[in-house]
Amino acid sequence: MEKHIIGRGVLAGALAGVVAFVFARIFVEPVIERAIAYEDGVGAAHEALGHAHGHEHGGDGFEGFTRGVQANIGMGFGVLAFAVAMGALLAVVFAVAYGRVGNISARLLSVYVAGGMLLSLYVIPALKYPPSPPALSLDETIRQRTLLYVLMVALSAALFVGAVYLGRRLAERLGAWNATLAAAGAYIVAVLVVMSILPTIEETPGPLRDDAGNIIYEGFPADVLYEFRLFSLGTQVVMWATIGLVFASLVSRLLDARRETIHA
Repeated sequence: MEKHIIGRGVLAGALAGVVAFVFARIFVEPVIERAIAYEDGVGAAHEALGHAHGHEHGGDGFEGFTRGVQANIGMGFGVLAFAVAMGALLAVVFAVAYGRVGNISARLLSVYVAGGMLLSLYVIPALKYPPSPPALSLDETIRQRTLLYVLMVALSAALFVGAVYLGRRLAERLGAWNATLAAAGAYIVAVLVVMSILPTIEETPGPLRDDAGNIIYEGFPADVLYEFRLFSLGTQVVMWATIGLVFASLVSRLLDARRETIHA
């Protein structure tokens, strides 16, 4: 049965990957183009000042693939692979939780799990380490940023699981509503503590100035940064909503058919 459930999670993830890619291609890719244009402008301004490598973001400027390949095949494959992996992970979490978290239908549990994974695996980590478009971060800090982000994701997920467990333990004494509030409060407090301990990374480029202090090139556009992060969130919401709803439909049919077979 677990294999059938995971198979449906993979299928839901594949469909979600296609939908999320379409969303990202329409909304995120144009913002990336504007960020790259800014990066090119900064590079040209540095060269004009005689500082060809004053603030590098793009390495030696060599692109292994054209922008068309990156924006279509590269992005498409990346989004699809990630969505399939998340669909399989959701199915595993569902299989573990089903029948162990109270009298919740398979359809509703699927939506709950998808929402919880969106919150703990993306929204909360992004509050501490939000996604950044090209030209916004230094190449030499990529390892540090990646490790810190992965750590934040792992801690957020672990704390979320702990909060669910706490809510289940408190439900008998406090009731479902009060237990849920207590568990949510504990999760929020724990996340805030973690965020205060982990270092903050701020690398948004400011205005480029000449030796006299005159601004010769503006800082990174705030609207580009805002739109990139907003549409990145939108891509995740679209992906997880599709995974949750498709998986809910598929797995409920599977479990309903199994139940009818057992009672036949």
